[in-house]
This record gives sequence, C-alpha cells and structure tokens, in this order.
Amino acid sequence: MPHDHVSNRTEAVSGQVVQAGVVKGDVHLHQHSAPRPAAQLPLRVGLVPQRAASFQERATSEQLTAALDSGHTAILTSDGAQATVLSGLGGVGKTQLAADHAERTWAAGEVQLLVWVTAGSREAVMSSYADVATRLTGQEQDARGFLEWLAGTDVRWLVVLDDLQSPADLSGLWPPTTDTGRVVVTTRRRDAALRGHRRRLVEVGVFSEAEAVAYLHTVLTDEPRLLDGAVELVRDLGCLPLALAQAGAYLLDNQLSCAHYRVLFAGRRLTKVLPHDDCLPDEHRTTVAATWSLSVEQANGMAPEGLARPLLDIASVLSPNGIPIGVFTTPAMLRFLGDAAQREIDEHDARDGLACLHRLSLIDLDTGSEFREVRVHALVQRATREAGAEELPAQVVRAAADALVQVWPEIERDPVLGQVLRANTEALAETGIEHLWRPTTHLVLFRAGQSLGDSGLPAAAKAYFDQLRESAARFRGQHDTTMVALLGNAAFWQGFAGDPTGAASTFEELLADQLRLRGEDDSNTLSIRLNIAFWRADAGDTANLIPVLEQLLADQLRVLGPDHSGTRSTRQKLAQARSETGDFAGALAELEHLLADELRVHGPDHGDTLITRQSLAWAQARTGDVTGSIAALKQLIADDLRVLGPDHPHTVSARYSLACRHAETGDPAAMAEMEQVLADRMRIHGPDDPRTRNTRSWLDWLKKQSG
Repeated sequence: MPHDHVSNRTEAVSGQVVQAGVVKGDVHLHQHSAPRPAAQLPLRVGLVPQRAASFQERATSEQLTAALDSGHTAILTSDGAQATVLSGLGGVGKTQLAADHAERTWAAGEVQLLVWVTAGSREAVMSSYADVATRLTGQEQDARGFLEWLAGTDVRWLVVLDDLQSPADLSGLWPPTTDTGRVVVTTRRRDAALRGHRRRLVEVGVFSEAEAVAYLHTVLTDEPRLLDGAVELVRDLGCLPLALAQAGAYLLDNQLSCAHYRVLFAGRRLTKVLPHDDCLPDEHRTTVAATWSLSVEQANGMAPEGLARPLLDIASVLSPNGIPIGVFTTPAMLRFLGDAAQREIDEHDARDGLACLHRLSLIDLDTGSEFREVRVHALVQRATREAGAEELPAQVVRAAADALVQVWPEIERDPVLGQVLRANTEALAETGIEHLWRPTTHLVLFRAGQSLGDSGLPAAAKAYFDQLRESAARFRGQHDTTMVALLGNAAFWQGFAGDPTGAASTFEELLADQLRLRGEDDSNTLSIRLNIAFWRADAGDTANLIPVLEQLLADQLRVLGPDHSGTRSTRQKLAQARSETGDFAGALAELEHLLADELRVHGPDHGDTLITRQSLAWAQARTGDVTGSIAALKQLIADDLRVLGPDHPHTVSARYSLACRHAETGDPAAMAEMEQVLADRMRIHGPDDPRTRNTRSWLDWLKKQSG
C-alpha cells in the first residue's frame, strides 16, 4: 500500500533533530558529544591569591621550602615530608606563605602542574579535584580520577589545599605520595590527624619584631612621617601580620602616625580602629576583629560542647604570656563552666575544652611549659572581650579571680609560679579592675601583694599596696574599711623594706582610727598593737617592750584564744624581746610553748611552724646549746628545701643562721656558707636589702678573722 508523503519542517532548533515519517518499534537516540581536548602542560588550575602589596620575607618561608625539598629527593630521607601542613592562628599569614611558595615554584619552572584548591569544605575539595581531572584527561572525571592521575604520572606537580576547616574533609582525599609531587595545606587546625605518614606540620607564628617593623616600613614607604612610634605599635599589635596590614591601611587612609594610632588603639574598640569591610587591604575578607569568630564557633561545637567559648572568655582576661593550666581546673572554674554549659563539668571536660581551642589555634597549649601552659595572643584576647557585651561581664572577672586564689599555694615554694600568678593578677586588674572592687573587694588583690613580700620583695610589696590604695579610693571611697587594711599592709612591708620607724608611725595612726571605729577588743585593733610593738622594737625602741607584749598577749588570749594567728605572733615577738634583754631561758620556754601550739594547729610543714623552729634554734644557741642549735638548723634546712624550695627567703635565712652558728664555733666551713648565702641574697633580694647588707657584714667579719 502506498504511503502518504510526510513533510517535516523545524524552525529555531538547536542541537540534534530527528525527522521521521512513520516510526514503528522502539526508538533509541544516541547523543555523542565531541571529546574535550586534554589540557596541555604546564597547567595552572585554581586562582592563587595575589601576593600582598607589602609581602614580608620571613624565616618561615625557609622552613616551608626546606620541608618540601626534604621530601622531593629521588630517595626520600626517613624524615622527609611529601605533604607540608602550615598550621597557625588566623591572621598569621599562612595563605600568603603558601601563595608565595606556589608562585616562586611556578616561576622557576619547578612544577608542570599547579593546583590551588580553596578547601573550605569536603564538597569543595572533591569538586576541584574532579574539575582538574576532567581538564587533564578530556573526559568527565570524579575526584578519584584526579588522585589516580597524580599517582600514575611522572609530571612534577604541586597541590595547595588552602584554609582546610577539618581534617575529616580530606579523609580519602589526601594527594598520593610520589617522587614528583608536593602538597601544601594551610589550616588553623593542628589535630593529630594532620600528622600522617610523611606529613610535616610547620607552625606559623607571628612576625618577629624585626620582620614586623620592616613590614610597616614597606607599607608606609611613601609616607615616612607616619612611622613615628612604629616599634611601639608593632608591640601593641603583637606582631600579628593581619593586624599590621589592616592598621597600615588605616594609617594611610586617615593619614595618622603610628604614635597617634596607638592612642586610638588603646582607647577604642577594635572595630573603630580598623578599615571598613569595603576598604580592607590585600583582598582580606574580614577584619582582624572578626577573623577568629568562625574558629571560636567551631571549637565551641566540638566535644565537650559549649566549653571552648567560656574557657576563651576566661583566658581573655588573664596574661597573654602564660596561664597555669591549674587555673582552668579549680572548683571555682568548674562551677563557672558548668553554669555556662548548663551541666556538671569536671576537670577532664575543662582540659578537653582547652584542647579544642588549641586544635583551632586559638590558644597555644603546652603542658611541658613551667606554669605557663596556656598562652593566648593579646589581640585574640581583646577580640574575645569585645565580641560580647559592651561591658566585660563581671562573672568572667570574678571567676578568673576566684580561680587564681584557689590555685595560689599557701606557701610559694617556686618563685616562678608566684611571678606567673602575680602577672595574671595584674592582667586581670588591667582588664576588669572595677569588678575586683565591686560588689566586694576580691582577695586576689591582697594575695598578689602578699606574694611580692613573701618572695623577698618588700619594697615592691609596699609600692603595690600604696598603688592599690589609690585604686580603692576611686572605687570604694576614702573612708571604706578596705583602706585601713591596705594601709596596714603597706606599712608592714615598709618595715621589712628597711624603715621600721616609718612602719611604726603608720600603725600608730591606724590605731587611733581603729579604736574610735572598732574599739579595743576588735581583732584588727589587737593586730595593729602587735605591729606597733614589733616595729618599735625593730627600730631599737625596746623600753617597756616586754610589759606591752605581755598585756597584748593577755588581751589576745581573752578575745581571740591561744590558737589565733595574732596570739601566736605575739608569743613569737615576746620570745624575741626576752632574748634581747638577756633572758634566753625565758625566750626558749616561750618558743617551746609556741612550737607546741604551731604543731597542734598547723602541723610540722606549715610556714609558721618552720619560722618558730628557726627562732627556737637561735634561742638554743644563746642558752649555750650550740651543738643542739646546729643540729636543729640542719634538720630545718632539709625541711625548708622540701617544703619551700631553695630560693624561698626562709630557706636562705635558715642557711644564714647555720653559717652564723658555724662562724661562732670557728668552723672553717662558715666562710664558704656565708659567701653562698650572700650570692643568693644578692640574686633574690638585691644588694640594698637589709638582709643582704647583714650577710655582707658577717662575711667581712669572717674575712678579717681569717686574715
């Protein structure tokens, strides 16, 4: 049967067109795309960030090159690294270092394939890999195709994975180890998972001071007049590259000198002294004030969830030069963290929270560091403080202060620990002083001053309490009872600094006010009476001293009881007064009574017990038992070394007493002992301290006796 003729017509059709009359059965349409030509080598894929306008050469560049070169010899050494991971705080310049290395390597013709991957997510990495593989082969490929191509080629290649957010994003996606391949990863993370086979973790820190100053000179090369104060500004910014770049832009935009900028920087929030988002230099995406916010959120979401942020809040108000890790595991701190996380928190949780901050490079956690295990960059601290409410929360400051008091040992055996704790108290006062005075005066303020005096620095302790009085007057008023306590502390250390007459006069002024306000039976009144007697006697005014002390002791026994520290202090002073009048037997009896009380109240290792034992050994010598005194001092020194440590003033004082006893017996060992005591007192107290001068006098006498 004839078929009707069919006429087809198409208009404005692109692609393949099928024209058919009668179609019977299945119709299969096979569409064949023309193969894409494989890209020619050498090839660059991905946009390498532009080198900063004022890029600064730095020592880390050499470390990066050395790390890569060590893994690209024909025969790899045992410590060679095929993959190099640049890790560090946001803003230290990791991407710039990687970009500089990539461009140098490409320009030198050392690689035929350069791949730059912005590794913000696993999906981004896989997509970039697939794109490169498709370009290289001319066929549609997935991420695995790229890794297989790298593993099988003898082409020299460099893959840079920039800003890796999580080690898990590279699980199964690490470029293969080959003799011709190199890998650079930049990340804020420093998890153990990044330290795989033939991977070297290069910690990228801030500029050195010299590098930072050179950078500012480059930025301001056309405006040298703005460089006034450059060195000081570098220190204010903690040599952080990102902060220096953005500060430099602000200086140029506003025609400010470094010195003028420092004034603004100290008095305004970070957001007010940095360029606006649309004026950031070198293609920065965020200001230094916001650059760490993502890392904080990421750390806070890690297990144990919700602890990283409150831990960083605490670290932000303490010393950037090092915080004892014990601060973060005290009962006060665990309560604070528990309130923040709304659940019970233990010591292990706190340590794990610190580890999360370390993994995101927001803190440096070094458990091998002596009492400075936790370090935070000063700008991270400031950005953290300013990220919350307009005013620093009082609970953060008070929690940090509570933790410092709890971690502070009653006896500072190690002078380094005392120094670190005082530095943290000073930093806390600088950031939140008003919260240490209100609603009540915090004990940590007194503890820091006491620490100075106990460490053998009485003049510094006196100056500290004088300064604290000025602060107290501002926050609590001139007539607050705290002022009396501060003045008493200042006077106490004034006496130990070599001015007993001035100390006694100050306490006499305090006594008049105290009697009027509190009465004669108040514990503070009794304490002031003891100090007056103590310093008058030290100044040489011993007339009627024993009756005064006996009356005071009677009043203290009646009001405070025998176990009160003030009562025991009066017994100590009464024994000293008896010995100075020649009543050595009476002094010995008084001290034996006192030692029994000290042992009962405090035990053998308490500081007061150790002091009483030294006084008792002295009294033994004065009653003629020099042999017993020397034996007692030797045992005391052994206990002092165990309990207090070699540099504690009391340990050195006991050694001084032993050298004196040896000198009195003609023992030739006395001179060497006295020389060592003098060297230690020069080192610990300085040349002008009364204890140093006394030791020097004894040594001079010994030298004259020996000819």
